[in-house]
Amino acid sequence: MCPASGSAQERASEKLKPSSFASTVLSREEKKRVTLVRKSTKISAQKATRVEPEVVPVSPEDVPKRDGEFQHFGGLQQLGDTSVSMWTKPTVRRKTKIVCTIGPSTNTREMIWKLAEAGMNVARLNMSHGDHASHQKVIDLVKEYNAQSKDNGPEVRSGDLPQPITLTSGQEFTFTIQRGVGSAECVSVNYDDFVNDVEVGDMLLVDGGMMSLLVKSKTEDSVKCEVVDGGELKSRRHLNVRGKSATLPSITEKDWDDIKFGVDNKVDFYAVSFVKDAQVVHELKNYLKSCGADIHVIVKIESADSIPNLHSIITASDGAMVARGDLGAELPIEEVPLLQEEIIRTCRSMGKAVIVATNMLESMIVHPTPTRAEVSDIAIAVREGADAVMLSGETAHGKFPLKAVKVMHTVSLRTEATITGGAMPPNLGQAFKNHMSEMFAYHATMMSNTLGTSIVVFTRTGFMAILLSHYRPSGTIFAFTNEKRIQQRLSLYQGVCPIYMEFSDDAEETFDNALGLLQKQGMVKEGEEVALLQSGRQPIWRFQSTHNIQVRKV
Repeated sequence: MCPASGSAQERASEKLKPSSFASTVLSREEKKRVTLVRKSTKISAQKATRVEPEVVPVSPEDVPKRDGEFQHFGGLQQLGDTSVSMWTKPTVRRKTKIVCTIGPSTNTREMIWKLAEAGMNVARLNMSHGDHASHQKVIDLVKEYNAQSKDNGPEVRSGDLPQPITLTSGQEFTFTIQRGVGSAECVSVNYDDFVNDVEVGDMLLVDGGMMSLLVKSKTEDSVKCEVVDGGELKSRRHLNVRGKSATLPSITEKDWDDIKFGVDNKVDFYAVSFVKDAQVVHELKNYLKSCGADIHVIVKIESADSIPNLHSIITASDGAMVARGDLGAELPIEEVPLLQEEIIRTCRSMGKAVIVATNMLESMIVHPTPTRAEVSDIAIAVREGADAVMLSGETAHGKFPLKAVKVMHTVSLRTEATITGGAMPPNLGQAFKNHMSEMFAYHATMMSNTLGTSIVVFTRTGFMAILLSHYRPSGTIFAFTNEKRIQQRLSLYQGVCPIYMEFSDDAEETFDNALGLLQKQGMVKEGEEVALLQSGRQPIWRFQSTHNIQVRKV
């Protein structure tokens, strides 16, 4: 591995060119190519990072091996003229965050605790599966550990089946808009205009392209198909059609119920699927504002519709998720890695969170070890600068959820050890609208990288911690906040270790308390230097016009 500066960091900080990828892809596709599946909303539940001396171990048996496992990191040297001192004391705290979908395999108190200990930073709930009662149970458990939830939305799905059925190539199979049908030959669809939107000759993709069926004929309420690529059909699977767009509303009546459910439970994020323009984001944000709900909106990029409007969609949101499953069904599959890189670069240039999701460890749903390609996939996402990587079926209904989290943890950690930081982004002053704090965050990052120190920041809104994360300093960002909601939200951002602490009216007393807490928890050692930053939009112990960076010895 070559820790060459310029891999992830330089690409992530290139100036945004919003139309480049869109024009390339759309020129290869028919103009009418869009998805049948429309926007669904998901809420993600977030746990605050625990203040513990050990962040690396994923299970008790791993603890004794830690020192040896990271000993060779100390011998690594950076290329270029950046200080090598950052490698003398290897950073063993993982920076890239892990999002886990909670499902039947992990919806118990014991498993949620184990996932958190194994490395889960964010818990995700899929409102397409289960009901409010089952999700309430999970939310309460995550809150008990320390977290919050997520939601679903308008999308085309097959109905419930008493048990999974096997579709074989050449077999005839029917989808109907009649409710309650679920047999080996026919299953319901939850979208009344399904028959009108589908034409004879269309290729119907099931579960993100895992199965495909050719439409042979249709009646007033049914679509008869021939199975081209078979597989196991389970309840409530996604249905897509290349070149077709469902006329679904942005947010359905059912979605509003789910959104209100999330508001009542004070979730941290909603993730909105199949967003074709920024309008649905504004609609949801306006509603949340009217409710007085402090919930951020993540857009899931998984549709050809999203590409022409990628810049405006991400601008309107608080972050994006690269959902490669439906994206691969909507677009030529060879375009997906390029679009992943484009979305990550766009989010990084705008200071927005970005999550890479879908199929990251798909084989671990049934196998105890990953494929080498899956390991490389995680490493690529980390090197490209993703804030978080996500597990879906692996933890929701897989056989080895804890092992999947462990693999994601160790691969991310090892990859991060080869990434260098410190280059000035070309878009300095653009991502955060020329706010003075951006310059201080940049120089605090340079100071941290040069001296090999961690950064301590005090925040009430999370703004400065997110800003520091944007620059990817080599050391950990210890973000102290006196707001529980902010502590939870910051758990999604790369390199941020959020810590809840009541602030004293006296700044020096608060600084001493914070450093004492870090030392007590083993996160810093006596004699170690840390960079301490006071800046941001809301002054805490200073006048509006004063900002400062200090280096203090513990």
